[in-house]
Amino acid sequence: MNKEYDVCVIGSGAGGGPVALALSEAGYQVLVLEKGPWFTEKDFFKDELASSQRDAYKPSLKDEKHVIEDYQDDSDKKNNKWVASSTEKGGQNFWNGNCVGGSSNFMSGFFWRLKPVDFKLLSEFGPIKGANIADWPISYNDLEPYYAKAEVEVGISGKVIKHPNAEPRSTKDFPYPPTHEHFFSATFDKVCTKMKLHPVPMPRAVLSKPSGKRRSCEYSGYCAYYGCSTGAKGSSRAALLGRATDNGRCTILANSKVHKLVSDNSGKVVAAEYFDKAGKKQKAIAKIFVVACQAIETSRLLLFSKGPKHKQGLGNNSGQLGQNLLFAGSASGTGDFLYKNYTTAEVNKIKQMGPFLNRGLQDWYVINDKKLGGRIKGGTIDFVISHPNGIERALLYKTDNDDKLMWGAELKKNLVEEFRHAQYVTFEVFCDWLPNDNCFVSLDKKVKDKWGDPVSKVRIGHHEHDVDVAKYLAKHGVQVLEKMGAINLRFHASGAPPVNLVAGGCRFGKDPKTSVLNPDCQVHDAENLYVTDGSFMPTGGSVPYTWTIYANSFRVADRIIERLGGNNPGSKKRPV
Repeated sequence: MNKEYDVCVIGSGAGGGPVALALSEAGYQVLVLEKGPWFTEKDFFKDELASSQRDAYKPSLKDEKHVIEDYQDDSDKKNNKWVASSTEKGGQNFWNGNCVGGSSNFMSGFFWRLKPVDFKLLSEFGPIKGANIADWPISYNDLEPYYAKAEVEVGISGKVIKHPNAEPRSTKDFPYPPTHEHFFSATFDKVCTKMKLHPVPMPRAVLSKPSGKRRSCEYSGYCAYYGCSTGAKGSSRAALLGRATDNGRCTILANSKVHKLVSDNSGKVVAAEYFDKAGKKQKAIAKIFVVACQAIETSRLLLFSKGPKHKQGLGNNSGQLGQNLLFAGSASGTGDFLYKNYTTAEVNKIKQMGPFLNRGLQDWYVINDKKLGGRIKGGTIDFVISHPNGIERALLYKTDNDDKLMWGAELKKNLVEEFRHAQYVTFEVFCDWLPNDNCFVSLDKKVKDKWGDPVSKVRIGHHEHDVDVAKYLAKHGVQVLEKMGAINLRFHASGAPPVNLVAGGCRFGKDPKTSVLNPDCQVHDAENLYVTDGSFMPTGGSVPYTWTIYANSFRVADRIIERLGGNNPGSKKRPV
């Protein structure tokens, strides 16, 4: 007979980890089902080929693919249409990490809070034609205590300073001091101040000093897209799940792919069917189920989980499941800082790859420009030292101007120039991806994964407003790099979705006709089912999503604990 757990959590990333930790520490038996393997710090190494070309920590696209619908604009032939293709054939990978801790293992750890204005995009700025904008059913004040909680539980390093767009805080500063800073950080501050801008130290989910079993950052320079071999990065695995299993009330089953949630005649979820490592179908029983598979895969699972009261999938009686998927409005830019313009001592400092530049600008978080239509929502610009990955840089020279493969002496010459003549500073723009009717998840009718389940079919239509805002911000980013002394300035903004920034699909709200979840992230028509990954977000704001997902997951965990009759763990201080 299967053991009955108090809570079954499906997925172990930023949405699942807080629930597993909080519920187990409150005295409840928790089961976590994770589709991927369980890596430890010993498994995370700086192999550029493994991480960049062989997707060592992602599923094989032969076994697990997506079907992507992209818009083909063929103006000459007047044959514009949506074209679907499997990622197995196209090569584009929409997986961000497939293991215990999920994609939080491979994030950069840029941690910004949403601001009060992000919770009321519709009422603050009004409707935009072609966009399905909605205010959040909760406010910044509702989530603020959980942002503060995540700072401690996950481990965020930084320094709070006053600036015009700073959001309210209940604590004076971050629990860990800032990480070590690059030589260019001081230059950035000086230049921005002269430009009457407000440089902000970027909070990082990276430990600047050891805590518990986690070591502090060792500044290898390999952070984004790589697992952390010290445990310093605030992944769900390193920061939360290890502590959850240590208390003896949390069981994590890796290599366990949930196939379907089974519901009874009342609509209540009674079991999670999953395939174990051997491919044998198993069943998990619990009082409460929490889905946190990542936005695309959560919609997929719920769409497939049909039942007597859920003919179109769990939570889909309104037809909203999978709709209003979000990525992020984005742009990036780069400038070259030539070594010949600096002294030998300065060059030695500039070449250091470990310390973080750790600077951001939020001066244009709200934009008031007639060229863009007046007062609109803007975004955040993060500035970083370009990633040292040599494989990625080599790919920049894959072909020459005649589109011929570049190799041998010509490739070697370009790579020597790439590494020896300059340091590169890159900026990333984050702005809203407006929800729209052409960005959603459905089930593909033909393509299946290795377990025989239909894969996610993802339409990736964007709103042109997002690109306009991203370009506006990118131009300001270029101006800052130019004032810092960079040359060869370039930027790129497009409607292509950044696959590491995904949310929506199960938006929360007060009206069951227009939302999938209630304000506590409980499925409207399945009383013991919750969703705690980024799926709940009706709009994404103008920052990376991870800190908000962590915070909301801790918030929902408190609601579940209250429902089960336990004490609110938020009132207790626990060792990290």
